[in-house]
Amino acid sequence: QVQLVESGGGLVQAGGSLRLSCAASGRTFSSNAMGWFRQPPGKEREFVATISGSGDTRTADSVKGRFTISRDNAKNTVSLQMNNLKPEDTAVYYCAASKLRVVFTTTPGPYDYWGQGTQVTVSS
Repeated sequence: QVQLVESGGGLVQAGGSLRLSCAASGRTFSSNAMGWFRQPPGKEREFVATISGSGDTRTADSVKGRFTISRDNAKNTVSLQMNNLKPEDTAVYYCAASKLRVVFTTTPGPYDYWGQGTQVTVSS
């Protein structure tokens, strides 16, 4: 049974940093695309970042230059380094994994597995 477990969320002041991690179990995702999405209060889930099986990354314009996605294939994990956080970054952050090697779209559809989410709250 595949499981994705996020960690690292919390409360931080604007301008601060957090690092989210997602540990996968049940299968290896070293050759698969993985990503991060978030769902702000009262809004739909939105794309944050993705990393392909070969390590190519793509981030949403709203977080570009502040957030960095990375992976550690040896540990079967994907991380999201979030710097210069803003109150509008407040959301539940979800880790996702795809059966595909690369995901070209920013929609959640191509992702097959999801974590339970971790809350990130940025105070002003």
